[in-house]
Amino acid sequence: MTTTPGSGLGATIRTWRDRLPPSAAALPVGRARRTAGLRREELADLAGLSVDYVVRLEQGRATSPSAQVVGSLARALQLTVGERDHLYRLAGLVPPATGLISDHITPGVHRVLSRLDDVPVAVFAADWQLIWWNRTWTALLGDPMASPPRLRNFARDRFPVDGGPAHLAACPVMEEDPDATDVAVVSDLRRATGRFPHDPRLAGLIDELAAGNERFAALWARGTVGAHREDAKTVEHPSVGPVAISCDTLTDGDSEQKIVIMTAAPDSEDETKLRLAAVAGPVAVASAAPGPDRPRAEWGHGRG
Repeated sequence: MTTTPGSGLGATIRTWRDRLPPSAAALPVGRARRTAGLRREELADLAGLSVDYVVRLEQGRATSPSAQVVGSLARALQLTVGERDHLYRLAGLVPPATGLISDHITPGVHRVLSRLDDVPVAVFAADWQLIWWNRTWTALLGDPMASPPRLRNFARDRFPVDGGPAHLAACPVMEEDPDATDVAVVSDLRRATGRFPHDPRLAGLIDELAAGNERFAALWARGTVGAHREDAKTVEHPSVGPVAISCDTLTDGDSEQKIVIMTAAPDSEDETKLRLAAVAGPVAVASAAPGPDRPRAEWGHGRG
């Protein structure tokens, strides 16, 4: 069987890479660029892949990427749902089924996110799986790429089952009302089960937390349904000191994706600290387990 020239997996990835301007991915545009689209190393960084692997994909030397890799590429390339599904099929995979939780961020939402690069922003799927974050997020909280994808989940971080370290934040995050946040997250997960009753990832997460975390099990037993919207936090940043922030959560339509935006009060010392943190760059994700002298770091596709 032959393939129409330019229509295979590698050629298609290269075509979509060439058409996406760096500005759409909140990347700087330099004068020395030889192409209007993304460079291979930029796509690799956005998708959380090695440059060598992107090269092998485009050259046709790697032909069987995993569903996780395809999903990361689709987010990084800002594909439409139809284009995403086509990419899955070119890789010999079945596209994500409707009625299941989606990790795909639409191009329109990507365009909005790219305009928010001066504040920490992240996108979570309906089960609180982290799927995208920008560079300012890593500057304030650390780079989640340091943790395996499965562990980049806010609910799993919030209700650990093994007493291990947090995976979504490098420094402690203190809250005004942590109990209220616990209730809100569990209530939001219950709401997700009504929207995605047959999603195996969501069901597995809830089973794992209910069996391994007493706090989660007790809150789940209440049967409360709700959504996590906003709260106030103080991030103990290692370079600039404590930063008081407001954390607002917006929900994106039927996908139930959560866009989390952190801001400081305008013209305040905290806003200045947030800007300084962004200049300082990413902090290292903690590897030590939380203990009496170390509050549990709360926070912690994608890639911004």
